[in-house]
Amino acid sequence: MKNVTHSFVFLAHWPFAGSFGLNTDILATNLINLTVVVGVLIFFGKGVLKDLLDNRKQRILSTIRNSEELRKGTLEQLEKARIRLQKVELEADEYRMNGYSEIEREKENLINATSISLEQLEKSKNETLYFEKQRAMNQVRQQGFQQAVQGALGTLNSCLNTELHFRTIRANIGILGAIEWKR
Repeated sequence: MKNVTHSFVFLAHWPFAGSFGLNTDILATNLINLTVVVGVLIFFGKGVLKDLLDNRKQRILSTIRNSEELRKGTLEQLEKARIRLQKVELEADEYRMNGYSEIEREKENLINATSISLEQLEKSKNETLYFEKQRAMNQVRQQGFQQAVQGALGTLNSCLNTELHFRTIRANIGILGAIEWKR
């Protein structure tokens, strides 16, 4: 690296011969170099730069057109979605109202069915109480009848002597015989 820099320093100290030589005035050489570079760039780069800019412009315009088409398509889809949403909301309201109506009908039906069941249970309870009362009364009658029969038998047995007993038996046999004859 030192050799490279020494060679440039060595060239800078050469005596100038004729019109050829190194100009060490940085400002003058930079201005000339920049003018030459800009001129060459403008001359050769104008077409390339114009093509690049035209291509870029066409891509931007096509992107904008595509974006506009996509925006229009999206707006159409959004409008369709809004219409579908309104339909769905209307259907949901209808289902909700039908559901409330159905719930009210079911509630009324359940109340009516429960009322009928309660009436039937009340009727069944009353019938059961009536039958139980009848059964209890029959039991009391039977017990009263049995006690009366036992009391009567006890009285008869104590009052009857053998002869009276035979006479009663004969009278009953006579009654039974008369019943047989009538048949």
